[in-house]
Amino acid sequence: MTLLRAMLSRRWILTTLLVVAGTLVCVRLGIWQLDRLEQRRAFNERYLEATLTSPLILESAPLADLTLMEYRTIFVTGRYDPINQVVLRNQFHDGEPGFLLLTPLVFADNTAILVARGWIPAAGNASPSDWRKYDQLEDVTLGGIIRLGQTEPGLGGVPDPEGQSRLDFWNLVNVERISRQVPYPLASAFIQPDPDPALTAPPYPSQPVIEVTEGPHMGYALQWFSFAALLFVGYPFFLRQMELGGSPVDSQQSAPVLQKDQK
Repeated sequence: MTLLRAMLSRRWILTTLLVVAGTLVCVRLGIWQLDRLEQRRAFNERYLEATLTSPLILESAPLADLTLMEYRTIFVTGRYDPINQVVLRNQFHDGEPGFLLLTPLVFADNTAILVARGWIPAAGNASPSDWRKYDQLEDVTLGGIIRLGQTEPGLGGVPDPEGQSRLDFWNLVNVERISRQVPYPLASAFIQPDPDPALTAPPYPSQPVIEVTEGPHMGYALQWFSFAALLFVGYPFFLRQMELGGSPVDSQQSAPVLQKDQK
């Protein structure tokens, strides 16, 4: 029996199909990791370009399409509008649950940009009236980075409910939807202010830590391609040993018979 006929025989056809399917899955996963690598490289390029670009000084919103400027440094001057501020749920600081306070900063021409002012504790902040203790009523000048919002939750995330005219507690920083409940034009992105180590009371601003690396994607891709090669090459070799060359297990050796000493 040839090797190909053995692979397609009734005895081995199911195993052959499983091996072929496993090989294709491993190859597809390797290609997926290569796609992730290209996405990571593209992100690194955009991030480095944004960080090396001169800071944007914004005096009105929207002056430009900020969605193309994520992670660029920005400076703004305006006045917070606490009446229309909202919070982002499920935020933690040093292991303590809380919210991210999002307050519109209104410019002199009555346009605005959303500012992620920082973390506030969940305890004592159950309603919008509780957030008023963080009001800053004078004009403020701040620096930070431009960030994009989210329109859809990630894997396992919870979307914000539809059909309500106003939401105070959000699962996503959906700038476009938040702009519908404020009485002035809102910029298409929001600001994460620079952290201030001198702060001793909330809100505590924060920014993401970005590592400009390619990550583990190339290693994972090689791993998946290796698994595919092992299946593709190893299975015929295994089958040849079993069908054509015989298996050591098949050869039964008789155990030596111990004869009793005759008296």
